[in-house]
Parts: sequence; C-alpha cells; structure tokens
Amino acid sequence: MGKIIAFLKDVKIELAKVAWPTRRQTFRYTLAVIIMSLAVAVFLGIFDIVFGGALRSLLLK
Repeated sequence: MGKIIAFLKDVKIELAKVAWPTRRQTFRYTLAVIIMSLAVAVFLGIFDIVFGGALRSLLLK
C-alpha cells in the first residue's frame, strides 16, 4: 500500500509541473483537429469516388 501512495504523490508532483493549455487554446486546437479531419475526409472521399468510378468503368467494359 505504501508504494501506491508514494506513486500517487509522485503523480501529483508531476502534474503540478505540466503547462496546461488555457480554455481558449484548447478550443482552438480542438477546432483545428475537427477542420483538418473534415478536410482529410473530403479529400479521401473525392479520391474514393474518382478511383471507384474509374475501376468500375474498367471492369464493366
């Protein structure tokens, strides 16, 4: 039990050293991730449609 308590104390000390982002930074980073995810999804979706159509036209001829 002593090791667990020592571990949790060390965790508390280390977490105090962390430079946590502000609420505004967290919002901006989250928004950036969402926008980039949507952009990649659209990009890959377009390629899927184009190459799927090309493959279909080659196989159905």
